[in-house]
Amino acid sequence: MTVSAIASDSLADSARQTRQAARHLGTLSTTDKNAAIESIADALDAASEEILAANAADCEAAKTDGIPKPLYDRLKLDETKLRGAIAGVRGVGNLPDPVGAVQLHRELDTGLVLKRITCPLGVLGVIFEARPDAVIQISSLAIKSGNGAILKGGKEAVRSCQAIVAAIHRGLNNVGLAPEAIQLLTTREEIAELLKLDEFVDLIIPRGSNAFVRFVQENTRIPVLGHADGICHVYVDAAADIEKAVSIAVDAKVQYPAACNATETLLVHRDIAQTFLPQAAQALRDRGVELRGDAAARQIADMTEATEEDWRTEYNDLVLSVRVVDSIETAIDHINTYGSRHTDAIVTENDDAANTFLSQVDAAGVFHNCSTRFSDGFRYGFGAEVGISTQKLPPRGPVGLDGLVTYKYQAVGDGHIAATYAGRDAKPFTHRDL
Repeated sequence: MTVSAIASDSLADSARQTRQAARHLGTLSTTDKNAAIESIADALDAASEEILAANAADCEAAKTDGIPKPLYDRLKLDETKLRGAIAGVRGVGNLPDPVGAVQLHRELDTGLVLKRITCPLGVLGVIFEARPDAVIQISSLAIKSGNGAILKGGKEAVRSCQAIVAAIHRGLNNVGLAPEAIQLLTTREEIAELLKLDEFVDLIIPRGSNAFVRFVQENTRIPVLGHADGICHVYVDAAADIEKAVSIAVDAKVQYPAACNATETLLVHRDIAQTFLPQAAQALRDRGVELRGDAAARQIADMTEATEEDWRTEYNDLVLSVRVVDSIETAIDHINTYGSRHTDAIVTENDDAANTFLSQVDAAGVFHNCSTRFSDGFRYGFGAEVGISTQKLPPRGPVGLDGLVTYKYQAVGDGHIAATYAGRDAKPFTHRDL
């Protein structure tokens, strides 16, 4: 099947093929899966010129269509970014296999043994905007965890995604695996169809706006791993080291402003604001950042007025809202009110303040004296990530291999029956961990 064929064939039939391919993937040894991942990396390497040319065409069309700058930044795939993504594929191959791990090994009675063993989820449905490199990350994680994947990128990245998936298919073919394990959707209409395929798809991962994630959650019976807005904060405490605080604030905003882990709001304790804010504001303005502050912040440094809406906005651009707070409690309350439970950081030399922040802020990532930009599967050592979950139940935060497996209980006996352990003369269980 070609990359574009899925758009014209029955989507249910294509999903059934992905499920069959995933069942075979789930039985592969670690060695075979690693060989597939290496073959995919080689195929992507060989197709680099083709992929970059397709991306250049996507970027040119996106400019003509007036795509917003944050989306354009995610769409653009230069040689350095592509090389990094391919290195990430090989990195996934070096990670431990998440499938087949024995989480529980218990004797229930002599000759009757229970195990809980990790296993693949099955088929992942992943919907995302722009970011063609996400195809590379998701596919490598899916193969390593023994899952199939049906991918739907944004229309602005369709040429890039097709070129990447064509290379992935060649890599799978080269080691004798069904290319249908990784499929690509190319039209918006197929999203609604995909959400109905609960018979074949085991998990939906939407990567987009809050409204889009809610749409997905409300229109499918398939479990959804939700990541909506990335409204991240840096709080500069009264006991912060000024040099560290300025460096962290600048990095968290500027290093890659289109990322979901870039900071959108800077909170500053009143006791340090007069010293910190002028230096930070100058450093941020030097990097092209537009500052929007509350009344107290505007009295100290030059910035436009922030509105209530600014505290709730994910800019994905060189814009930063600033608020001066009277206490760490006020900072935590602001974060828990306006944040998206993604990643929030405190800068302080006071361990008690740090511990209070780390324990009371409700987010998937809570950091002390480091940039929010570290909230990333690759930086966590996951090799790559399939997405970030801001929900309370696991997986939470960057979702790598461990978030793409579930488990099953295996019981092995020798003619054991439940009646032996019930009633007046019930035999007791041993419940001995092995």
